[in-house]
Amino acid sequence: MTPHTSSPDRIDLPGIGLGTYGLDGRDGVAAMVSALEMGYRLVDTAVNYGNEEEVGEALREAAVDRDEVVVCSKIPGRHHAHDDAIASTRASLDRLGLDRLDLHLIHWPNPSVGLYREAWQALVDLREQGLVRDIGVSNFTAQHLREIIDDTGVVPLVNQVELHPYFPQQDLRAVHDELGIRTEAWSPLAKRAVFDEPPIREAADSHGVTPAQVVLRWHLHLGVLPIPKSGSPERQAENLAVGDFSLTDDEVAAITALGRQDGRLFDGDPRTHEES
Repeated sequence: MTPHTSSPDRIDLPGIGLGTYGLDGRDGVAAMVSALEMGYRLVDTAVNYGNEEEVGEALREAAVDRDEVVVCSKIPGRHHAHDDAIASTRASLDRLGLDRLDLHLIHWPNPSVGLYREAWQALVDLREQGLVRDIGVSNFTAQHLREIIDDTGVVPLVNQVELHPYFPQQDLRAVHDELGIRTEAWSPLAKRAVFDEPPIREAADSHGVTPAQVVLRWHLHLGVLPIPKSGSPERQAENLAVGDFSLTDDEVAAITALGRQDGRLFDGDPRTHEES
């Protein structure tokens, strides 16, 4: 297992989580059961992934204590109005078959709609009601973060954002550090596009590990919580086995230097991207 981090009055988070986008049907359930029994303790889903039922089934089938697992879902853009966000969360709980979510996020800010502040107040209310244990956001900019904190005085536990060697998000990570927000990374392996980059390949050869393990270790070195998705038990095990080696400062710097001015994998700038 990877190291855990915690902060006062907030839930504990593991060092690596399981992304579940695309894990659906019986194959998806089997993949998630495999991951849970292998040692993953954070399972990340969303209303728009369409697999909350499968996540709930995996939790029931896995030989793992439910209370050991952090279950995270996300409110979609169409449910940002306060009462809609409350109803959306209750519907997520019904699909998951759970009486509480451990972590619940706003999936995208949808700034043109401008209701993300209402959605955040709903999450604050849901936490007070005990339907969610902790709350956070996804794909928020520094401006969005400061607005919701100013509104409520409540700091998100996490901001889950696109982050990988082509898009290392130095400026936003610095804001997270300032505000006391944990950085989570979606697409942490950049869909394997970075694996042939010389700094990653050389580090893998030097440490006798795979490129995926190098990239995940780079995330951990930066203090980032990566949530790679994998339906393969072999890759799930590989992704967890990153605690037995460390990258040098020079290796970390060389990997970070792969960053591009806009290294996003698709046109997902949260200042303009809209999610239904």
